[in-house]
Parts: sequence; C-alpha cells; structure tokens
Amino acid sequence: MATGTPEMRIFSLEEQVVEIVRELLKELGSLQAVRLESSLDRDLGLGSMERVELLVRCEARFNRRLPDGIAQETETLADWVRAMRDSEKPEAGESPYRIVQPNELPPPAPESARSFAEVLRRHAEAAPDRVHIHLLDKEDGKDITYGQLLETASRVAAGLQAAGLRRDETVSMMLPTCDDFFYAFFGVMLAGGIPVPIYPPARPDKIEEYVNRQSDILRNAGVRFLISFPTAKHVARILQLGIPSLADVTTVETLAEYGKLPLGGVSEPSDTAFIQYTSGSTGDPKGVVLSQSNILANVRGIGWAVQVKPTDIGVTWLPLYHDMGLIGSWLFTLYYALPITVLSPLDFLSRPERWLWAMHNSGGTLCPAPNFSFELCARKIPDSALAGLDLSAWRVAINAGEAVLPDTLARFEDRFRPYGFRAESYIPCYGLAESSVALVFPPINRRPVIDTIRRDRFEREGIAEKTLTDGPNGMRFVANGKPLPEHEIKIVDEEGRELGERLQGRLLFRGLSKTSGYYCDPEATAAVTTEDGWMDSGDLAYWAGGELYITGRVKDCIIKFGRNINPQDVEAAAAEVAGVRRGCVAAFGSVDSVMGTERLVVVGETRLTAREDRRRIKKEIAQKVEAVLGIPPDRVILTAPQTIPKTSSGKIRRGETRRVFEGGMLQPTRRPLWLQIGRLGLQHMDKGIQFAFRQGKTNTGAFFRGMLWVGTALLSGIILRLLPGRKLKAKFLRPAARSILAFGKGRIEITGRVIGKGEAAKTPSVFVANCSSSLDPLVLPATLPSPLLMAESVVLTGTAWPTAMGIARAYWLVPRFVCRAELSLSLMPLIESCMRVARTRRP
Repeated sequence: MATGTPEMRIFSLEEQVVEIVRELLKELGSLQAVRLESSLDRDLGLGSMERVELLVRCEARFNRRLPDGIAQETETLADWVRAMRDSEKPEAGESPYRIVQPNELPPPAPESARSFAEVLRRHAEAAPDRVHIHLLDKEDGKDITYGQLLETASRVAAGLQAAGLRRDETVSMMLPTCDDFFYAFFGVMLAGGIPVPIYPPARPDKIEEYVNRQSDILRNAGVRFLISFPTAKHVARILQLGIPSLADVTTVETLAEYGKLPLGGVSEPSDTAFIQYTSGSTGDPKGVVLSQSNILANVRGIGWAVQVKPTDIGVTWLPLYHDMGLIGSWLFTLYYALPITVLSPLDFLSRPERWLWAMHNSGGTLCPAPNFSFELCARKIPDSALAGLDLSAWRVAINAGEAVLPDTLARFEDRFRPYGFRAESYIPCYGLAESSVALVFPPINRRPVIDTIRRDRFEREGIAEKTLTDGPNGMRFVANGKPLPEHEIKIVDEEGRELGERLQGRLLFRGLSKTSGYYCDPEATAAVTTEDGWMDSGDLAYWAGGELYITGRVKDCIIKFGRNINPQDVEAAAAEVAGVRRGCVAAFGSVDSVMGTERLVVVGETRLTAREDRRRIKKEIAQKVEAVLGIPPDRVILTAPQTIPKTSSGKIRRGETRRVFEGGMLQPTRRPLWLQIGRLGLQHMDKGIQFAFRQGKTNTGAFFRGMLWVGTALLSGIILRLLPGRKLKAKFLRPAARSILAFGKGRIEITGRVIGKGEAAKTPSVFVANCSSSLDPLVLPATLPSPLLMAESVVLTGTAWPTAMGIARAYWLVPRFVCRAELSLSLMPLIESCMRVARTRRP
C-alpha cells in the first residue's frame, strides 16, 4: 500500500496534536487560539497537572509511549510535536535493571551514634556490600551500597580539604536527584563542613527569580564552596559573582580526584549537621540550623511513631534539598539501615505512575508525600498504566508538608483500593523545618479522623464547635495526632495564655528536634522564641479529643469584620470556577484604611482573554466565595499564567503575592532569557566590584580599561544588531573587532603571514582554517582584507575570549547557515571577564 510523504505524515501529526490541545483547553474553559508556536506555559497556561493530562491523551490517541520528560521539558507545542516525532524511532530494549532487596536483615540501629557520619561508618563497616539506595533514572537505575557511599564521600571530603575548606565552613550543593548528591552531602560532613542544600535550576524562563533567591540564601549562609553539575555551570558562575565568600564552584567528579580522606575525628552531637532553608511561603527563606542531635532525635521519633520494622523498605520521589525528602526519607532509612528506592521529582511529575510502580517493584512499605501528589495520582493516571499494580505492602503512607485535604484522602483511597491500598495506611501528620521535619503523628493502622465544625463560630470566635452538618456552614480538618516523645506542644492566644479544648490559637513547640535558631539571624530567632525555650511555629491549630488539628498559617489568616478567614477555603472555592487554573489561586487580606478592616482579595490565574469570559469568571468566583463564607470578596483579580509567586516546592507565596499586588506589580514573571541574564549580570557585577575594592585587590587602571573594553564590546554588539542587512554588518565587523582588540587585556601582534601571503581574492571566497580557535571571530575580521560573514558556529563556543564568543554568537552568525543565539549568551561571560580584570592584584 502506498504511503504519504514524510512531510504529509508530520503535518498530520501536528494537526492532531493541536486538536488534542484544543479539546483539553475547551474542557478547562479556555477557547483561545492554539498554534504550534504557542508557549505551553505563557500562552496556553498548561501547568504540571495539565501537561500530564495532555501526555495521557496523546499516548492514548497514537498508541505510543512518548519520550520521558516531554511533559516538563518542552517549551512550545512545536517542541512537543518534535518530541513525539522522535518517539517513532525504535526504542532501546527494556532496561535490565531490577530492584533486588538485600536478603539479610539490616544491622541494628546505632542508638549510641553521636552523628550521622558515625552512623554511615558503622553501617559501612558492618555491611559494606549491603545496598542502601536503589536510584532510579526513568526506567533505568543503579545501586549504591554503604561501602560505596562512604568511599566516594571520603574522596569528596579529601578534595574539599585540599581546596582549603576549614571546619564549620558552609558548602552549598546545587544538585538534582542523582548519586552525586549523596556523595557530596556526606563528603561535606566528613570534611568537617556544613552542608547547605539548595534546589537546582529547572527552567530557563525562571532563571532570574532563581538566581536572586539563591543568591540571598548563599550570602546569608556565607558559603565557601558550591558543588554543582556541569550543565549548571553558567548559573553557578553568575551566583559566584555576587557571593563574596564563595571561593570556587566545583563538581563531585573534580573533588573525588584527590584520593581518599583518612577517617578522622567524630562530630559532637551539638555540631551543626546542616542548614535547612525554609521554603519561604510566608516570607523570605531563613536558614534553620539543625544539629546532629536534632536530626538523630527526629528520626528516632519517626521510627517510634511508625513502629519501624527491620523488613521495612522506603520509597521517595521528594526533592533531596527538602526536609521531608532529606530527613524524613533518606536519613531516616539510613539510620535504620533500610533500603530506599529514590526517583527524581521530574520523573514523578512526568509520569506519576512511576511513584506507584516504584512502590510495587521495591515492595515499599514506607513513603511520605505531600497532599498534591496523592491528588495527582487519583486524577491523572490512566487505568492502562496501572495494570498489575500491587500496593498491598504499603503500610505507612505519610501525607504531610502542606494542608491535608479530606477529599483528596477519599479520592486516592477510592481510586487505588482495587490495587491493594488501604485507608488504614494513611498517616496525616504535621511537622516543620524548625523541628527538623516531624513533630506530630497520629496512631498507625487507623482510618483518618475528620473533624467537622461550624464555620461561623470558628471564624468569628475561634471556637471549633463540632457539627454533624457538612454544608456551606461546615469546615473539615484532619486529625494529626500527638507530639513525638520528648516533644511538647501548646496552643496559646495573642497574649501567650494557654488555651483549652477546641479553641484556635498559635502553635508553640519545644523538644529535642527543635532548632537552636536561624543561621546568622539572631533577630528572626528572638522573634519566635520565648525565654523558656518555646518556639512559635507560625501555624494556627486547636486541640480536640487529645489530638491536634492544624487550621492554617498565622500570616495567611485574613481578618475581616472581626472574622478570621482561612485563605485555603477561599482558594478552593475560587478554583472550582471553570477557566481558573487549579493550584494557581491566592487569597489574602490587604488593609483597607477607609473601612478599618482588611479587604479580601482573590487573585486567580486564567488562560482566557476575552472580556466576556473574564467578567463571567469574576462573577462566579464572587458567588462561590460568598456561598462558602457568607460574604463576597472585595476584589477579584484575574491574571495570566505564571504570575502568582510560588516556592520551590510549589506552595503559594501569599505574602509575596500581597506585596506585589500592593506595589502594583502583579504581572507574569516570565521574561526573555537574554533579559534575565542581562539584569542578573548588572546586579551582580557591582557587588563583585565592591568586593574587589574592599579587599584592596583592584588595579584601578586595569579595572577602567576592562570597563572600557566591555563597553566597547557591548556598544559594537548593539550597533551590529541595529544595522540593516548583512553587507553593512560585514563592513562594520573590522572596526568593531579592531576596537575590541585594542582595548583588550593583552596585546596581540598579528601579521599577514598568519593568514597566508598574497592578496585576498577579489571574487567571493571562503576562508578555511585548519585549526580554529575562539580567537578567530575577533582576529579574522580585524586582519582579513575583505569583509566577511562568519558561518562556523564551533569556533564561537569557547570561553577563553568571552567577547569573541559573545558578539560573534549574538550578531555575526548568518541565519542561513547557523542559528542566531540570544544576547544572553554573551553578556554573562563578558561580565565574568570584566570581573577578572577588576580583581587583578597590583604588581
């Protein structure tokens, strides 16, 4: 049978994908135009959950397993189509990797251990070949034993000490979920340093927000070294410019070349184990200082709460920079010598079923996760991806890290009961970074306890009066249980007086897991700590029947006409309106000086742009909120996708949303990559220059020559970009290149012999060099007698001469032969070079 041409087949694929997207958007209440050039985020507003839905529909339509990462890594619909087209190629054979659990029971937990470095050493000595980590990478994976973990971490420690790391200096780790994270974490500990995990850059459209946020963290921590990975080196270099204490950006591979570090002294329980930076959902991130004894007490408390067994098996997809992934998952299983299966958050978000299959394939019994992940699995995984799944071994399903919603618990149980999941496995618990990770646990082997209370009395008087009516005047909260052993909780009013049963107040806590305070921030520590050792969690709660019920955040609470309004209720009501993006609604109070109370403001993201649609959405949001609260919102604002600020873990930053709203700056944060890099470069360049002057290392003449050099390069680039036509650009190349060389750091002597004797051909010619270098884009236009256009991109990727790379990449390339790059690729290395000039020591 004859087949169509490849072009016809590709066009058909494009048409079908566009139609699938249109159908999805129509169901979501959006009717805007869909084009291949449409951005999945900015134009179509497809977030993580919507992309998973799109993936499921495309796979069902074409009966094909699409490439991993397509749901989270593609930027436009055209990228999505190209990824689908690639999936037509025959896939490699099935991965031979299988999760094989150890046959022997683990060695006993080292109850006398004084640090986690000692815990690792004991397990490595007792069972060096015992597999501790099953690290999954999509359908592939690798094993990491205790002996391998200690061996490689010791090499990293040797590299850090050789590089000059001193005891108690901080080392940040900007690493994704990979084996390097485990080696780096313990390498820093073994070297006597303090690990500071931060999340790695994930998306280029958010790079400016990422760098600014991480710069604040790294400056506060005073980091000495930053351990990263090769593909993030440009971002790491930008960070380095604005961090005066940062001596070097390196990798695990580089550090491990120094050989093995001899086993040294043992850390004391009071020593700082690491600094955990909070997510900043209600304010700026703060560095929570956690000692070895804090973490050891916490994992022992979790073990008591879940009645840990030697046959238990852990599973996690949580980010390792997050307290629930780092302490509640990895370090917990390390302490008890349990095997743990680890997959990356991106692999989970791309295909949520991977989490459940990891539970199945590993025989997992213990797994913590936030509420949204249970919701995602309940709603988005197709039945076809679950055939043969068995979750009957899952005995402890911890739901924590964000508000636990009763409806989510019910939906997940209903969906996965046929696959062996039991509601008695649920552990809806409460914790916070200031208490290491865990603080309150309910009893195991029971169904979640739901408390239904009267909304009107609760919001006006703070009284959680129980009711049997679950209607508009009803509110539901999930019981979280009691504090861990040797931990205490009390609920107090604004004057610090302890409250009784069913009275909402501020939650204060103390115990062995409590932090000593925030790193280098005594004022913030004093603001939340009492003289007798209690710490204010910033959360609201009440006691009922001997169990704790978390009701919200203090700073998030909206006070209107004497009522305390929970923003989560408002957001949930607004999210029910067709056209509003789920998980992208922020409710907050903004002071109304005229009325003497707070205005209730609701900000929701929508893809719809038509005036009629937006008017309808605002009206329905007001109606929904009024139906829940009895009062409508004072103001409803609709904005484009990617506008509402979120933390690295996806939580709504209501305080930041209020701040940008009151400042009139509520708009999408997406900026072109070149603009973000440019803004970052200018921001961090002045910090580096100030640091150089403070250190007395600046050769003033060299500095100003460097600034003139950079200015000449940038001005030349701007002129080249504005000049019309390739001929004018070609004529301008020679004076531009000669000017840049003239102001360069070094002097370059070039004669005609370098490029060959004789005059250049008078007819159009092609110049071919048998040895290309990063100098060519500067040297050739400056010396060749005829104007030329650069057509080779390989020589433009070097970093020895940033000007050559930057300007040639951005402006000299001929679009017919090579793709033109953005200005962003040039500005950062230009600034780096300027900083090298600025920091030159005096002779």
